[in-house]
Amino acid sequence: MPVFVRQVVTDLLVIAWVYAWIRLGLWLRDLIEKLAVPGQKLEGAGQGIADNLTDAGTKVGRVPIAGDELTAPFTRAAEAALGLANAGRDQQELVADLAWALPLALVAVPLGLVLFAWLPLRVRWMRRAGSAAAARGSVAGRDLLALRALTGQPVRRLAKINPDVAGAWRRGDEAAMEALARLELRSLGLK
Repeated sequence: MPVFVRQVVTDLLVIAWVYAWIRLGLWLRDLIEKLAVPGQKLEGAGQGIADNLTDAGTKVGRVPIAGDELTAPFTRAAEAALGLANAGRDQQELVADLAWALPLALVAVPLGLVLFAWLPLRVRWMRRAGSAAAARGSVAGRDLLALRALTGQPVRRLAKINPDVAGAWRRGDEAAMEALARLELRSLGLK
């Protein structure tokens, strides 16, 4: 498989991989957010009970003579109901925090691998390919590419160019130099 095709396929796979992890993180966030529903119901029920008890206490407080004594149980019950509402609100806040923290933790590892492992390798290849493409237009650049091929390519590939490829390079054999430069460019995915 040519280097260019391999690079494009790898880039597309990395993009798909990152997209899949992000979608998984969003799915997990949506799933966790559903855990807030009981807290919403608890908050609504507690607030509703507290409002009703406060209203009832206010009405009972209008009773002559015993009204103040009768409102105390309603006030305590309303405060307890507000405690339930606050517990529901706290549960929702906890779920909201988890709904962001867990998906971020899930997505951080694959994105970290891309950013700190794959991307530096890709950037290094782009720099090497860019400098090789810029060098191929001049005689000195061709000589450098030939030297790079001589030092970096497998011996079996070098032997196909010339059985004494190092000697041909030292002598400045134009055909060997050109073949070595082409070999180096091909290894970088360039022609």
